[in-house]
Parts: sequence; C-alpha cells; structure tokens
Amino acid sequence: MSIFDGKRLTNETFKLDIERMRRGWYSDKYFENINRMLIALSKEGYSYSGDFHNLPQSISAENISVGDIEVEMQWFTRRMGKTTIVGVDKSLAMLKHCTGYFDGDTFIDTSDNLEVWAAHDGTTVKYEGDPKKIQPVIKVRGRYRDFALLETPTLGILTRSSRVATNVYETFVASQGKPVLFFPARFDVHEVQAADGYAYNIALQRFNKDHAHDLGAFVSTDAQGDWWGGAGGGTVAHAAIASFLGDTAEAMMEFSRILPARIPRIALVDFNNDSVRDTLRVLDAMFAKYRELIDGGNKSEAEKYKLYGVRLDTGGNLRDVSIQPLGDPALDLGVNPRLVFNIRQGLDHAWEYWDIPEDWKAPAQEFCHNVKIVVSGGFNPEKIRKFEKLGVPADIYAVGSYLFNNNGATVTDFTADVVRVKINGEWLDMAKVGRQVGENENLERVW
Repeated sequence: MSIFDGKRLTNETFKLDIERMRRGWYSDKYFENINRMLIALSKEGYSYSGDFHNLPQSISAENISVGDIEVEMQWFTRRMGKTTIVGVDKSLAMLKHCTGYFDGDTFIDTSDNLEVWAAHDGTTVKYEGDPKKIQPVIKVRGRYRDFALLETPTLGILTRSSRVATNVYETFVASQGKPVLFFPARFDVHEVQAADGYAYNIALQRFNKDHAHDLGAFVSTDAQGDWWGGAGGGTVAHAAIASFLGDTAEAMMEFSRILPARIPRIALVDFNNDSVRDTLRVLDAMFAKYRELIDGGNKSEAEKYKLYGVRLDTGGNLRDVSIQPLGDPALDLGVNPRLVFNIRQGLDHAWEYWDIPEDWKAPAQEFCHNVKIVVSGGFNPEKIRKFEKLGVPADIYAVGSYLFNNNGATVTDFTADVVRVKINGEWLDMAKVGRQVGENENLERVW
C-alpha cells in the first residue's frame, strides 16, 4: 500500500467508476475535446502540415501522425518545501483500467502499451519554486489520446491526498510526537473519507519513520480506515450530554456501563462551560464505581469505568468558568493554555479529597494521573507549537478543518506536462517554455 510495505493498492480497494471515467465524465471538457480531435485526425490519416514546429532542424516534420502522437508526460506538485506524496496508487489504477479508446460501444484497452514509472505513496519530494526543477511522482510514455482524459482525475487525487497527508505530517511535527486525532470528516462530503483517512495513515507512517516514533492511528469514522484496515473511534458528543439534560457525569456513567471496555472512555467536559467542575464530577463518579467493582471482585467490569481522558472543546468565543479574565482572547477564550493547566491540576489532586481507605490511596492517585487531556477546537500547527513551547500538559491534539487547508503555504496543486514526443522512434524534448524533464530517484518502472 506504500513505501512502507513495498506494495501497491489496486482497484479492488478503490472501486473506480470505470465506465464513466473512460468516457470522460470526470475530465475537464477540454481534454474530451482534444481527445475527440486526435481520434478524428487519426481516422483521417492526417499528418502534421504546419510551418512553425519546435523540432530540431535536423528532424523532418513530414509524415508525423498527430492523432497517434506518443508523448512522455510527468506529474508533479508545486507545493513549496517538502510534500508527502499520496494518491499515486489510485492514479495508477485509473491508468490501468481507463487507458484506451472506444470503437463504437466497445472499449479497446491499450494500457499495456504504456510505459509507466511511479513513486510509492509515502515518498517525499521537494520543490523550491523553480518549475524547471521538479521531481515527478509519475511518468508515462504512450499514445497521448489513449490517456488524455485521465489528466483531471489523476491530478485531483494526487493534489487532495498529498495536501491532506502533508498537512497531517506537519501537524505531527508540531505536536512533537503526541498523538493527533483525525477529525475533519464533518468538513467535507462523505465520499472523500476513505481517501482522506488513507492519506492520514500514510502521513503517520512517514512521521514514525522519520522521527523514530511508534504512534498509532486515530480516525473518527470507519470509512476513513477503509483502505488500510483502520476503524473509527471517538468520544461522547455534546448531543449525548444534552440527552442527559446536561449531566456530563451521568452520560459518561451510562456510556461506560453499556459500551465495551475496549472503547476508550473520553469525557467531553465543556458542555456547561465549567470544565474543571464537570471533569471532577466525571472522575468522582467513575472512580467510585471502579473501586466498588474491584472490591467486589469484578475486575473485568471495573475496566469499563477507567477514565482514559477528558476532551476540551470550549468555543473560541467563550471563557471557561475556571479562567480569570486577563483581557487577552488568546489567554482567556476557547481552549487556552490556562484552561489545560487548570484541568491537569484538578485531575492530579482530585484523589486527595476522596474519603478512601489507606490501601486505595496509591491506586486512586494513579487512576487520576493516568487520565489524559485531549484538546480540540481550532487547532493547527501554529497553535500546537505555542502549546508545546509553553509546556501545556495536553496529551492528544484533535485536529479538524486545518487538515484540509489549501491556502498559502499549504497549497499542494499538482500539474502534468508533456515534456517529450516520440518522432521516428526517438524521444525529443517538447515541453512548454518554463518547463523541462524532471528526475526523481524514487521513480520505479510499474509496467
């Protein structure tokens, strides 16, 4: 599925809409128009008859069948700096299943006539702003009209998936190895979840490899794990707390009672904008039940009442009850450093106020100290770096819409250029001004 296992995903995973892709349903119309023109020229037996070609003077322009011209095309990104590449395997599936032409209603598959080189998903490329110095992630040689319609969808999957993967990677770097929950599903249509979740997982593996970590993947929907065998996880939603009349502790107690212990118990504690109070209420209730079950010899049931974490999601226009105003929105509003410190302090000292036997004090202290703090709501690498620089005791970052960001430094547009044409058996440079053939040592022959 990537550079990390040396395997490639196939259409068994992607389930392309092959019939409509072959007919240009997903292609910019100008590619369909070009395709129709080249097919018509081929049928007519047309040969180049112009006067202003760019061939070397030593090469004759006679008897060149434009309709059947063979080209070398390269796909590359123009995102500045380093990009984590994802989308190659799906692009290859498009080329494999949709290269060819229609003879009436019959599709003639000519994919075996292509020469294809590609990098693996998970490789990286660098771009410093000079379009003459690019690192292609796919190169194809073949009759142009057979794969012209595929430029749009291949660029689309490369652009989106590589953007998501690179944004995720940079978020992991900012978090300095703390887990990052992938929470952007609600910010786009559901059809993209599988590709986006795959991009997240590739970015995670890239980060683990580059930084010698062993972080696990945390996605929020099953669809996001579809291509790589992951499964969605999550916390209790605000809507669930509303269903319990705003009683966060009661919501968590019933969640813990009913759902299997393998699902981490993460309490969402900002519903009433009094996060410390509701954190302690949840902690008190869950520990009391945990202790009762342990004392009763029911250890397996007690596991259901271990509080894995609390999640802070205070709106950016709100100041939590525990925060004394300083007049600075960055210090007062939303999920800010002071709020996280307040929560950590409350968690670490809660056991000191419990009326428990001496032999339960050490387990109680451990129970409290093990509770993690998850922060969400407007997090991006810049905000995460600030938290890390200040030593804020956040354990896990949940990041949503930023991971789709496509503005300024995060723009990851891919493009594809014809850079050579085959004339009389010889490959000749034929790139537009400002472009030229690029090289990438990570390209390997695919077919």
